[in-house]
Amino acid sequence: MIEDETEIRELISLLLLRQGHRVQQCSTAVEGLEQMKKGHFDLVVLDWMLPQMNGLEFLRVMPNPSSIPVLMVTAKAEPKDICEGLEAGADDYLTKPFEPSVLTARVRALLRRSQRQPNESSDGEPAEVLQIGGITLNLAAYEVKIHGEPVHLTPSEFKILSEMMGSTGRVLTRDHLIEVVQGEGISVTGRTVDTHVFGLRKKLGSEADWIETIRGVGYRIRAE
Repeated sequence: MIEDETEIRELISLLLLRQGHRVQQCSTAVEGLEQMKKGHFDLVVLDWMLPQMNGLEFLRVMPNPSSIPVLMVTAKAEPKDICEGLEAGADDYLTKPFEPSVLTARVRALLRRSQRQPNESSDGEPAEVLQIGGITLNLAAYEVKIHGEPVHLTPSEFKILSEMMGSTGRVLTRDHLIEVVQGEGISVTGRTVDTHVFGLRKKLGSEADWIETIRGVGYRIRAE
């Protein structure tokens, strides 16, 4: 855990210790990098506003960024800040002040997702079939089924759903989804993404609740 304010660092450490986690406390990002070179860590809880090197700079140089989930916990609460943090590489974002139960729930969800790795097959290659709840998405067959029944999606809806199901639990910003949908000669805006997600939810029917809206930021498929 990387946090320069002693009281907050001690509070988060206590919360995690009570959940049965082992915690390595660091007061700077530089110290955090040094510790990560020495051993294996399952998750990083990271502040943004740190001395010497801030949280975003840490994300850019963090070793093995794709294999270690990062929960950013910061006082920077504007939607643009949340988007910037997520785009920089944070897997989830929690603003201060926070509810202790929310922080521990976010940690559990990130650990579940990283341990399960639903977007990879047993040999580490991207999985061709993704499944959550009653939704099954077959990338090779370009097919989606709800409780075994085929559902027709537009190409943009399929791209958005496959991107979200391949990143279960992770918030995907509208800017990221614009890049996913946008093709040659196709102009896409945040409002266009919202329209696609609205249509996608209608077609998912009883399984639509898997898609969560993160106000002012984007969407995610919630972790099981």
